Amino acid sequence: MTEPRSYPHGVTCWIDTEQPDPQAADRFYSGLFGWTLTDAVPANAPGSYLIATLDGQDVAAIAPSSGDTATWNTYVAVDDADISAAAVTAAGGTVVSAPADAGPGGRTATCLDPTGAVFRLWQARRRLGAQLTNAPGTWNFSDLHSPDPAAALAFYTSVFGWRALDVEGAGTMLQVPGYGDHLAATVDPGIHERQASAPAGFADVIGGLAVASADEPPHWHVTFTVADRDASAAIAERLGATILTSSDDLWTKNALVRDPQAAEFTISQFTPPDGDW
Repeated sequence: MTEPRSYPHGVTCWIDTEQPDPQAADRFYSGLFGWTLTDAVPANAPGSYLIATLDGQDVAAIAPSSGDTATWNTYVAVDDADISAAAVTAAGGTVVSAPADAGPGGRTATCLDPTGAVFRLWQARRRLGAQLTNAPGTWNFSDLHSPDPAAALAFYTSVFGWRALDVEGAGTMLQVPGYGDHLAATVDPGIHERQASAPAGFADVIGGLAVASADEPPHWHVTFTVADRDASAAIAERLGATILTSSDDLWTKNALVRDPQAAEFTISQFTPPDGDW
């Protein structure tokens, strides 16, 4: 039996979206990515938390929002949510929601980095994080869009030990040293051989860092892998989304999407110059 995918301390591990109408979000994302959603909250308990699966593996979740705003959230795996929350405060961030148990799945806290971006901590118990990534219809990366990338990097380096890697055509990537070796020893034994033509240290990458544009707030931006950018963009539009921008770069074909309840995300088709990794 294959062991479930685990996430070392400091690695981005999970995403969910908060939506005013979770059932409408279910219809949209199921139609776009082929997800199956199941409520993790027992029938006799209040609230809902819809776990999205693809090929039977956890990929994301949908939750009700507390207001009219829809957004995507990114979680960082930690060994101890209480210790990491204290580290967030010590490094100049803010703990918006103190560490608390999220049922038997794990323990979480909501935090704000010094440049204004919200992120969440996840101390896993039963739910380790996303079990399928980088396949069509699943999470690819989360990128931090910050008005002050240098200040943001200093904060996250202090809290999680991250490093920056500049990749030609892809900008600044964020690394957790040793993550590639962890993947090679667990769920992806061929990662180093497959990425032999990739920039050195690419296997350690867990996200990206970019300057926020003048009209966007600081945030962690979620990107999903798709097999065909244009086909997926057309499906998203038919389901009620808006395609805000579309672009091609050295590594990917991308489209920025605003879902029917106004949460924004990117769909990305991987097109590396030296073939598929």
